[in-house]
Amino acid sequence: MRTIPTAILAATGLLMAVASVQAQTPLADAHIHYSHDAWDILPPAEAIKVLRKAGLRRAFVSSSSDRGTKMLYRLAPDLIVPVLRPYRRRGELGTWFKDASVGDMLAELLARNTYAGIGEFHIFGKDADLAVPRRVVRLAARYKIFLHAHADAEALDRNFAQDPEARVLWAHSGFDNPEGVAAMLSKHKNLWSDLAFRSEHATGGKVDPHWRKLFLAFPDRFMLGTDASTPERWCHVIDQANWSRQWLADLPLDVAENIAYCIAETLARWALGSRRR
Repeated sequence: MRTIPTAILAATGLLMAVASVQAQTPLADAHIHYSHDAWDILPPAEAIKVLRKAGLRRAFVSSSSDRGTKMLYRLAPDLIVPVLRPYRRRGELGTWFKDASVGDMLAELLARNTYAGIGEFHIFGKDADLAVPRRVVRLAARYKIFLHAHADAEALDRNFAQDPEARVLWAHSGFDNPEGVAAMLSKHKNLWSDLAFRSEHATGGKVDPHWRKLFLAFPDRFMLGTDASTPERWCHVIDQANWSRQWLADLPLDVAENIAYCIAETLARWALGSRRR
C-alpha cells in the first residue's frame, strides 16, 4: 500500500514536468501572413504582442503587399523572418505566374531589402515551368533564400528540376496524406513541410499513428504553421501555439524540439546569414 502514494506522487510530478516543458517550449511559426486587411484591424505593435504572447521565437511572415512584412520586421527583427510574397493585393493567386511585372517587382525588392525566402506562392502542375515561376526559382538561387510553395507534387518536381539545389518549404505539406508527403520528402533532400492549417496529425494531445511514423522517419523536415491568411485567423495564433505544445509533448523530445523550433531556426539562419545588411 505504501507504493500507491509514491506512484501517485511520481505521476503527478511527471505531469507537472510535462506541463512546465510545454509552457516553456519555444516555437517557430513558419507560415504567417500580415496583409493589408490585417494591419488595418491589428496594428503592427499589437501583432508583435500577439506573436510574443504565443511564445514564438521566430515567425516567418509574408504579406500582400510586402508593406505588412516590412512593418513587422522593423519592429522586431529578432522575431520576424521576412518572406517576400509575389502578391501586391488579394486576388492575384491565380494570375501572378503569368504576369511578367511580378518578376520585376520581386527582383527590385530583393535587391533593396532583406528576405529569407520567396512565398508563399500558389503554383500547380505544369504552370511551374512558365517564365515567371522559373524566374522566381532563379532569384531564390541567386540570393540563397528558400521558396515557400503552396504546390502539388508535380509543381515541386518541376521546381527541383529547374534547380536541384533549391530549398523549398512545402506549404501545408501539400494537403497530402502521410504516404504522399513521405514520398516527396524521400525524393527531395532539400524539401521541408509546414503543418499550417492542418489538424489531422493530432487529437487530444496525441499524435496520429500515421503521422507519428512520418515524423519519426523525417525528424528534421517539419515545421509548425498557423497560416493567418485572413485577419480573423490572427485570433488563433496563441491557441494554435498552445495546441501545438500539447501534441509535441507526445513525441520524443529531440523530434519535438526539431518541429517546434530547431529546423525553422536553422533554415532562417541559413537564409538570413547571407542577406543581412
